[in-house]
Amino acid sequence: MNPQALNITGPHGNETTSRCFSINSPPFKYNHTVTSAYFSSVFSALGLSSNLVALVVLRNSFQRTHSRSRSSFLLFLCGLVVTDFMGLLVTGSIVVSFHVTHFNWRRLDPHCHFCNFMGMSMVFYGLCPLLLGAAMAVERFVGINHPFARTSSMPKGRAVSVVLLVWVFAGCVALLPLVGVGSYHLQMPGSWCFLNIGFVGSDLAFSLIFSLVGLLSLAVSFLLNTVSVVTLVKVCCGQDSTQRRRDYEVEMMVQLILIMVIASICWCPLLVFIAQTVLSKSPLQIRYLLLWLRFATWNQILDPWVYILFRRAVLKRVYPRLDWSRGSIVSLYPSFSGTLHRFTRASLASNLGLDQVARPKKTEESLPSDPKPST
Repeated sequence: MNPQALNITGPHGNETTSRCFSINSPPFKYNHTVTSAYFSSVFSALGLSSNLVALVVLRNSFQRTHSRSRSSFLLFLCGLVVTDFMGLLVTGSIVVSFHVTHFNWRRLDPHCHFCNFMGMSMVFYGLCPLLLGAAMAVERFVGINHPFARTSSMPKGRAVSVVLLVWVFAGCVALLPLVGVGSYHLQMPGSWCFLNIGFVGSDLAFSLIFSLVGLLSLAVSFLLNTVSVVTLVKVCCGQDSTQRRRDYEVEMMVQLILIMVIASICWCPLLVFIAQTVLSKSPLQIRYLLLWLRFATWNQILDPWVYILFRRAVLKRVYPRLDWSRGSIVSLYPSFSGTLHRFTRASLASNLGLDQVARPKKTEESLPSDPKPST
């Protein structure tokens, strides 16, 4: 039997209800107001314009940079911007069209092809930013904590391959309902399609897959970024004058931390809500689903402003009197820098202490013994 159609009598008694309409079947008793169309249009336009500006900024930065590690990081950011832009373009155009034309999903899409497409887009463009954030965290973790683990920084081709791999993985997850794992359903108030948050069979499995993949990506980002920040703070607070410049690495870590914080705030409520609903087998509360979905959508709007605002060029204008040639943004806060130095002094002293203990021993062994006076 076609998995996208069920033998359910339609509202007129002579039609078969497709699976995506088996739970929520249009038309709905929904008051189409001008505010809904206006809000959706402004929301989408703001997100699209922000991502376009961020893409231009990243393009200019990529042309000026000479650091291979920074080039790889900028490629990851470009992949994230393109993903956010396309996600808003695809899903936003459908939602705005619904609020403007008030089309009936059952008449427009009787076989659920259009609904499945939007559901796959929601899952794909939802998981991609979280997975890309985890991939960037891994790249920075290796670059900062194990700089000699690779002969050089990640090549541009490898960074592009990682972005493509993330897209392929997210696409495979989004395609699972087409092979019988989960399903996409029309959601209230009838303007969007999403995975069926159910606690039976394949719907339970697919809901958990989506939720756990997103939460695991955020957990990996948090763990690796924390370790990278601690390592970078130790280096910035160290006294070794031979350390290479760290200003670009600090800038990249600041941007990555902000991306992680925004993604966590925007996506954690929805991911936790989905997992909690299917595991507790409680009825789906539409109002909370819509609320947390709006939270998640803000991620695509706030992300580009991280790349636009938190750059060295912008920070130089905000703090023009700061000595940027020292290569450490930590010097912006002298008291904070002193606190961090005292915090990391113990670990640094333990490493230096071992070297100082070994060095005198080696010196004593190398010194010749005093000649005995001749008699």
